[in-house]
Amino acid sequence: MCGFAGFLTADVSALGGGLEAVATRMAEAIAHRGPDDAGAWADAQAGLALGHRRLSIVDLSPAGHQPMASSGGRYVMAFNGEIYNHLEMRAALEERHGMAWRGHSDTETLLAGFETWGVEATLKRTVGMFAIALWDVQTRTLHLARDRFGEKPLYYGWTGGESGRAFVFGSELKALRVFPGFNNAVCRQALAQYMRFMYVPAPRSIYQGIYKLEPGCLLSIQGAAPTTAPAQLLRLPAVDGSLSLSRWWSLAEVVLAGAQSPISDEVAAVDALEQRLAEAVRLQSLADVPLGAFLSGGVDSSAIVALMQQQAKKSGADPVKTFTVGFEEAGFDESPYARAVAHHLGTEHTELFVTSVEAQAVIAQLPAMYDEPFADSSQIPTHLVCRAARQHVTVVLSGDAGDELFGGYNRYFWGPRIWNKLAVMPYAVRQALGAVITAVPMAGWDALSRPVNALLPGSRGIARAGDKAHKLGARLRGVRNLDDLYLSLVSEWQDPAQVVRGEGGGMVVEPPSLLDDPAPAHGVEASQLRMMYRDSMTYLPDDILCKVDRAAMAISLETRVPFLDHRVAELAWQLPLDMKIRGGQGKWALRQVLYRHVPRELIERPKAGFGIPVGQWLRGPLRPWAESLLDEKRLQAEGYFYPLPIRAKWAEHLSGQRDHTASLWAVLMFQAWLAEQ
Repeated sequence: MCGFAGFLTADVSALGGGLEAVATRMAEAIAHRGPDDAGAWADAQAGLALGHRRLSIVDLSPAGHQPMASSGGRYVMAFNGEIYNHLEMRAALEERHGMAWRGHSDTETLLAGFETWGVEATLKRTVGMFAIALWDVQTRTLHLARDRFGEKPLYYGWTGGESGRAFVFGSELKALRVFPGFNNAVCRQALAQYMRFMYVPAPRSIYQGIYKLEPGCLLSIQGAAPTTAPAQLLRLPAVDGSLSLSRWWSLAEVVLAGAQSPISDEVAAVDALEQRLAEAVRLQSLADVPLGAFLSGGVDSSAIVALMQQQAKKSGADPVKTFTVGFEEAGFDESPYARAVAHHLGTEHTELFVTSVEAQAVIAQLPAMYDEPFADSSQIPTHLVCRAARQHVTVVLSGDAGDELFGGYNRYFWGPRIWNKLAVMPYAVRQALGAVITAVPMAGWDALSRPVNALLPGSRGIARAGDKAHKLGARLRGVRNLDDLYLSLVSEWQDPAQVVRGEGGGMVVEPPSLLDDPAPAHGVEASQLRMMYRDSMTYLPDDILCKVDRAAMAISLETRVPFLDHRVAELAWQLPLDMKIRGGQGKWALRQVLYRHVPRELIERPKAGFGIPVGQWLRGPLRPWAESLLDEKRLQAEGYFYPLPIRAKWAEHLSGQRDHTASLWAVLMFQAWLAEQ
């Protein structure tokens, strides 16, 4: 696990220093991604430079130093990630072509593959996670590649004044900002998307002219870099003179293939899933440094840890080191569940209990940690559990992606249920009913709910009835079909143009996202499968994987995701829907695997997110901080938001009338990020 940065420019003289020196400074900005080693390399004649920071995981010797040149001298590469099957690739190279290896790093293996098989053919052979910058000395071609699901980040784009326009790239935006003359403005279209999704979706970044390379994509530039991005760059595939952008791996093709060869035998499906997941765990447990796993006590992480522990026992290795974080606030502490699973499996378990003060202290670090606005508040506990693990290990396995692959999110269950009830009404009737519901003040709905709540035994009742009624009314008025409902469910600010100012004070035009792309022709006929596919294309790489990568790499911890071994994903898309969602519960097939190792009663409980009481903190200890960032005069002067809708939500939240935690957190995270620019 590492970080890299670099550039390609036709005007070397505009840099005011040597190419390697600039690349070194860019890489130093992301030293947290690689504290163990540093390197830089340049092709002065071509105007190309690469800088690298290394976190040593495989081959701790100097033989793993980067940037690394291939044995034949054709390629030079800066690489971030892990190729789990690189020993298998080495064996194939040795058998057919004969190789004299300098070390045993996966970086060297990749370079040998590129020289022997070609770039795209080698990428397709990999099992792993990666971002790659590869310079072909012979053809003067720069290749940028990203892994299948986007586990590792890769930004690229154009910056500098007209006299020194350059193509820049790197693992994090902070490395690009170090490039001399970086002057890119905030992209208001990206800001509008951020307010909807709580993250900036690929291919945009928060800066104009800077993009995220989408998962499974390969970008190549031959010769001098184009000085601007072609308009069609945001749609794949694209070719513009010396620049080409294409997909070397496609989830849509996996979905289509799964639909053509479904698995109907339940026993065979569960057996195959356990076997394939166990192989992924085995490969991802290989490291030359201490390794452990996150454990929340939920289905996904428990399944990964159970398979890790089984393999440790069989090999006679020490028990798996597992980590969880607990909170003092009632309703947010799930550490007892993790503790129970760890005790049953016999892991070496570590719990970190944090106070609200300790959790709140992380907030000041978030703008620098995430480098662009990012508003999934579970970023806070994620960083805390990473910090706990880093005290003991350098690599951890996680249970991320189980929800997207096996149907775990609540919206997969109650989204279709809501629509089935709404669909019986004509659209005009739904609009009228929605108008009536929202016309009744929230206080009125709260008052109406009190007699009903009084009749319900115990603690059951309708909390914030007015808030929920108004949300339902809004959806009744704006949803035409189930896909509209899905967009509504994944959108926080339902109409970003009402809160984001456009350039020059005009209305911002929200650009299309990957959610607007057509779904595969077959394999996603069921609405739940369409949601899972779209989540895998958007929410998974741009929220979940981004959240974990930045939270972990901020303290030099490598995270690995066995569910994202592409062979596990391919099997998941061969399973029919009823092997994922059954009886109102998700992950059926995965649960059957888990129950072979962990008793059902230790796992079965309502699904909960990895959350903390941010909404309560905003009304309490965080209120002065939030008041400063949401000040009406400040918002007006900065010119990115219309203050009125923000101030209205802030007032409602403070009164306790409505819970606007997520909407306000999106604004606050942008404001906190902007303050550090």
